[in-house]
Amino acid sequence: MDPVIIVGAGPVGLTLALALARQEVPSVVLDEGPGKDEQRLARTAVLREDTAALIGRLTGFPVTETGFRWAGWRSMRRKQVMREISFSEDDPMLLHLPQHVLTAALREAIGAERLVRIAVDSRLDSLEQEPAGVTAHTRGPKGTWWRGSYLVGCDGPRSTVRKLQDIRFPGRTAVERHAVAALRTELPWPGEALLHRTPPWRTSGPPVSEVIARPLADDVWRMDWLLPPGKDLVTPDLLVARVRETLAGWSGGTTPPYELLDTGVHTVHHRLARRWRAGRVFLAGDSAHLLGALGTQGLDEGLRDADNLAWKLALAWHHGPHEALLDSYQVERRAIVAARLRAADQALPLLRGGGLRSAVPGAARGHDALLTDGHLGRGPLGTPGAYADSPLAPPYAESAVEVDTAAGAAVADVRVTAEDGSSVALRDRLGRGALLVLLIAPGTVVWDRKHWVTAGIMPRLAAAVTALPHRAELLVAESYPGAAAHTVLLIRPDGHLVTAFGGVRPADLYEAAEAAVGGPRTTAEAPAGTS
Repeated sequence: MDPVIIVGAGPVGLTLALALARQEVPSVVLDEGPGKDEQRLARTAVLREDTAALIGRLTGFPVTETGFRWAGWRSMRRKQVMREISFSEDDPMLLHLPQHVLTAALREAIGAERLVRIAVDSRLDSLEQEPAGVTAHTRGPKGTWWRGSYLVGCDGPRSTVRKLQDIRFPGRTAVERHAVAALRTELPWPGEALLHRTPPWRTSGPPVSEVIARPLADDVWRMDWLLPPGKDLVTPDLLVARVRETLAGWSGGTTPPYELLDTGVHTVHHRLARRWRAGRVFLAGDSAHLLGALGTQGLDEGLRDADNLAWKLALAWHHGPHEALLDSYQVERRAIVAARLRAADQALPLLRGGGLRSAVPGAARGHDALLTDGHLGRGPLGTPGAYADSPLAPPYAESAVEVDTAAGAAVADVRVTAEDGSSVALRDRLGRGALLVLLIAPGTVVWDRKHWVTAGIMPRLAAAVTALPHRAELLVAESYPGAAAHTVLLIRPDGHLVTAFGGVRPADLYEAAEAAVGGPRTTAEAPAGTS
């Protein structure tokens, strides 16, 4: 089989390449640049707990130690503190890090990966699809033809792949604009992210309606000022004035010492591609969607695209095309992003429109709650979506039970005992292409695995797992949120719950596993010659 061609060497494309490699699928990454990324402290990424774990799992890089975890969140309106939230180990903390640090970690991991090849100075020029594969042509100093089994466009907002496939990209331009600065200084709220609406201090330019400060490592802060509508030029003098006025406003009127490290203007667009799949060609990340107003994190969603698509492409690459499974990528991921875009577009007039609605009693706190949700990955603006209406959902079974994780949502990261007897985090077993079958068996941690692996329901469950239509790994946990003893959870390779059963039900488990990989494959979907 030919490798998967990935167009674009940003975080999403590199993550997809590593995720495929972990499942023994080779790839070629077409990088139109020289293979190095500009260091920009004003261009950062905010990752949720599970996406940060995905990066750590793929790279072995201590991303959670290199990035900065917010100690808390504070929001203010004028001089009033509206909300204070402290994060703890039991409350998922967001991870903030410069995007070039993330990309460098991915590139370093790829450098040691035999199944990934990066072709630098290779700009996609054309592509052709055939029933058995894709051919792509690149121009530049190393222009040539590339042959692939599938092609994934991770080449950003101006995606050449999307244009070559004539896929529409409707939406809105310049939903929001922010002036951005990265600086090293001390603020009165060390380690806490801050949202300040309508700050009370006087400004030398247009009034500031909103400013956000997010902490990074090494006493560095990223600060964003919401700009008024229009295309007014953000000059260096205006940006420096904003920095000095904001720091003075937060520090009792005197500007504290600071070191300005980087500046820029961030323009937020809201767009969603009509199709994310065209035959053997797929879109992911900014090629497929643009979002980011009101604190929503677009890169985090792009990494979820890569995680969702990788195991499906891997299954098709190893076992032959499976159209229902490949189609589910667009159905699942596009629905999630579309819902977040709708929520943001509905909230924008309320939050930015002003007028009488902003004077309604309680409106300020309601607006603050919406913005907090977006920035903290909660509520309709920020909660990671669940694939509740997925075409991969299993049929109804009387033995199905509910746990605290909804069907289609990402599972909780509990400690599990693996088949080799080791105790690991559940997330460490994801991304290997196998379904996971998790038995909840209180008390097993007290005994050596050899004592309980052949006792009780274990032999029957082990036999049922061996008979599944797709490779699966049997794991055991002491407990799982909302699960009774002897509950059996079926989990997809990307960590989303398929379903849970009350006890061992081999026939129901088989049917659910078959549905999770797109149903039974037809002869037409398994051409001869596939590996």
